[in-house]
This record gives sequence, structure tokens and C-alpha cells, in this order.
Amino acid sequence: MSESDWTDRIVGERMQVDQEFNEKVAASNFSNQQWGLIMTAVEFEIENPDDPENAHIVANTGKVESIVPELENIDQRTGMAAQGGGSGSSGGLLDGVKNALGLGGSGGGVDREQLAAAEEMAQLYAGDLQDKLQSRGKWDEICDLASK
Repeated sequence: MSESDWTDRIVGERMQVDQEFNEKVAASNFSNQQWGLIMTAVEFEIENPDDPENAHIVANTGKVESIVPELENIDQRTGMAAQGGGSGSSGGLLDGVKNALGLGGSGGGVDREQLAAAEEMAQLYAGDLQDKLQSRGKWDEICDLASK
């Protein structure tokens, strides 16, 4: 079976965890838009699915680093929208391309603190998701699907 088989089976639980996790997102340094972007870069895996007692869901955050620079852009756009938009240094296509290539003027590179916070939040989410599956009695079934 492919990875998507087990992940397809937990859509309902993911939706519930998403709603419950909103409180943690609100208490974090991330906006809902930023958290949504982070989650698009996260893939979930089950370590040791052959042994449900010792198996656990982990968030593969290997792709998160690539979206961290965009988190700041979301912040800036949200701030500009709240201030009624902005003229002057609104960016534009060329600035967007420069930033994507790491040539932007905002210091470049990845904000390591933001990356670490995003990775930590993703792991917390993975733990909450596993707790939800275990409390629903679906953990063994999901581990079985993931092991195939």
C-alpha cells in the first residue's frame, strides 16, 4: 500500500485535530495563514508501523525550510492589508524572484528561529494526531496500513 492509503483514512481525524490545534496556533508566533503554509510543507510518517505499541507519527519537516522566507511575506502582506495597502515598496515580480533566489534585501537566508518553531509545532501536531487516532481505536489499523 502507498503512504496515501493510510493518510487518506485519517482525513476526519486530521480535520478535528486542525480545529483543536487552532488554540496552539493562536498562542504561537504564527498566524493561521502562516500555519496553513507550514502544513503544506509537512508530510507525516509512521515510524515502526509494524509495532503499534512503539510506533509513532512523526512530522517530516524537510521541506519546511523552503517556505520559511514566505512566512515573512505573509506577515508583510497581512500588515499592509490591515493598514489599507501600501505603495512604494510593495515588492513586485522582480522582488519576488530575487527573494525566491535568496537575493532579496531582507537579509536573505532562513530565519532559523522561525524554522525551529515551525518544526516544533509540526511535531506537536503529529503527537496530537496520534493521540486522536489512539483514542478513537484506529491506531492499530492505521499502523497496519502504513506497514504494507
